[in-house]
Amino acid sequence: MAAAELTAHALIAQHRPTLDEALEAIRTRAYWSPHPEHPKAYGENGSLDAAAGKAAFDAVLNTRLDLGQPGTDDWVGGEVSPYGVELGVTYPHADVDQLLPAMKAGQRAWRDAGAEVRAVVCLEILKRISDRTHEFAHAVMHTSGQAFMMAFQAGGPHAQDRGLEAVAYAYAEQVRTPGTAEWSKPQGKRDPLALTKDFTPVPRGIALLIGCNTFPTWNGYPGLFASLATGNAVLVKPHPRAVLPLALTVGVAREVLAAAGFDPNLVALAAERPGEGIAKTLATRPEIRIVDYTGSTAFGDWLEANARQAQVYTEKAGVNTVIVHSTANYKGMLANLAFSLSLYSGQMCTTPQNLLIPREGIRTDDGPKSFDEVVADLARAVDGLLGDDARANALLGAIVNPDVKARLEAAAGLGEVALASREVSNPEFPDAVVRTPVIVKLDGAKPDDEAAYMSECFGPVSFAVAVDSADDAVALLRRTVREKGAMTVGAYTTDGEVEEAIQEVCLDEAAQLSLNLTGGVYVNQTAAFSDFHGSGGNPAANAALTDGAFVANRFRVVEVRREG
Repeated sequence: MAAAELTAHALIAQHRPTLDEALEAIRTRAYWSPHPEHPKAYGENGSLDAAAGKAAFDAVLNTRLDLGQPGTDDWVGGEVSPYGVELGVTYPHADVDQLLPAMKAGQRAWRDAGAEVRAVVCLEILKRISDRTHEFAHAVMHTSGQAFMMAFQAGGPHAQDRGLEAVAYAYAEQVRTPGTAEWSKPQGKRDPLALTKDFTPVPRGIALLIGCNTFPTWNGYPGLFASLATGNAVLVKPHPRAVLPLALTVGVAREVLAAAGFDPNLVALAAERPGEGIAKTLATRPEIRIVDYTGSTAFGDWLEANARQAQVYTEKAGVNTVIVHSTANYKGMLANLAFSLSLYSGQMCTTPQNLLIPREGIRTDDGPKSFDEVVADLARAVDGLLGDDARANALLGAIVNPDVKARLEAAAGLGEVALASREVSNPEFPDAVVRTPVIVKLDGAKPDDEAAYMSECFGPVSFAVAVDSADDAVALLRRTVREKGAMTVGAYTTDGEVEEAIQEVCLDEAAQLSLNLTGGVYVNQTAAFSDFHGSGGNPAANAALTDGAFVANRFRVVEVRREG
């Protein structure tokens, strides 16, 4: 174990105020973030500015990223950026029979450190990641296909916020029970019964984080930091196409743990050979007691059914729905929806897929609009937003993998195309696959169309579904959320009864609802410390990012009683 360079006292003095602010933020749900969103905010107090961050990223390319882990038996890699760049980075491949015991060895000291020390160590990890936000942004961009600014914000400060949020919830749940209590029960004339009781949060064991391709840090940090802050070691198994951002994260975590006097093997990386598919093997090993997963419904369901020895947290897939019934700001509604459909080429688990619109049309501040007019106006809004290729590239990013491209191309055959997808050239990265969204008209009354709109079509594909009435839209919304799940629901209506009916469905089916968004907040965005990402109450996810339930079962409280 390394000699401590970061004392508990120094870490608490530095980071306790931030922890307290985070605790207050999750209590009030007000806006708060300690991580700057603007690239120009970096470059002082040890943080990398834009040039230094890009240089640091470039320096990692075509190198071996040696994390100093035990049990390394090979070096693996092969990531190719969606922008066409071969990263050339190789990572340690682990013999898990050696790595897992090494990870377990440091847990006693980490457990005994207590909730506050664990929390401030996690905050030091997050601070050092924040200082390298520009470097991490390039790593996220070139593994996920996000455009740079989105990679910078979502993969940087927003991800760091979600990690800090998880630490705050973890700390709050662990200190809910006092460390020590004096217990005395009166016995009348006899001396009272007296016990001293000690209560210790005890980790479950080793946590497995199974990373995703599209948001490796944003979706990865909540589970990683929730498990680490509650005393568990964490084995990070990145998506094979998005290893670098999480490998860099593991490197920072190991560096901080060692500097604080803890075993760096409390956090380790499990990269895999092409086609190896180690997630199933790892997830069912007896040493793994927690699993965090973001990805397809099929594998999420498999984990829930088969990783029986572990507490499994999944974010899977859903069919996100927006009801368009009426609006007092027609232009604002169209602009808001156009942005929501376009951002990151729809490659977000929160992007709307189904737009339910009454076939007789809607009421607006611009007069009545028929179904066809609404869809045509939305198509024009998307076209206007993405008409300039430079702006389109900045919003769309690149298609993350061939499966998304295939679904996009197949969608045009599912119905009447209201907005055709087009190719966008990227002068900086000529090999990038960039496509604008497609909007397809479907009829909610036709069984043949149902197969399309009742299945998730991940990517820049949306369906404008004609329904007979508001009641039919509400009923279809309920069935969709109940059967397929939804990470988000949106609605536009000026009718109080319709709004109440939609809200009641979302309360019944545990779906997060956004009403009448016409400004700069979008249905596919959530803010840490205030918004819950998913609910854990419908088939799209069995957990919410982040709430008390997400952290509380990562540890148990063990009691020791003594007389006297």
